[in-house]
Amino acid sequence: MMKRDRYLHIFRYLHFTDNRNEPDRTDENFDRSWKIRDMSEILNVTFSKFYNPSENLAIDEVIVSFKGRVIFKQYIPEKRKRFGIKIFKLRDSTGYTYDIKVYLGKDRQRVSATHATVTELKRKIEGRSHKL
Repeated sequence: MMKRDRYLHIFRYLHFTDNRNEPDRTDENFDRSWKIRDMSEILNVTFSKFYNPSENLAIDEVIVSFKGRVIFKQYIPEKRKRFGIKIFKLRDSTGYTYDIKVYLGKDRQRVSATHATVTELKRKIEGRSHKL
């Protein structure tokens, strides 16, 4: 346990990457989530390392409530959490998250963003006789 002010002080200065390594924003392949990319990759590797999913899997859309400033924050008026970051999860029928992908806005591909997300999430389980 710690005091709230101490927690907020630590949380304010919590960084996952060095800001001096920022990629060029004008580049066509600029990664909007470059600050948290390493952390999300570590989570995905850990999720898949310690659990073998059952036969039935699902892809869910989750809105993580966020009031800060990021370019990929979503506004969905029909949801209870109207503002937030949209995350797509590949999860087991028990609810265990096997893989995550943060929605970063429009994809630069010709296919829809939803189609590209489902295709990317299902790559880890292809050829293993899972039902999606």
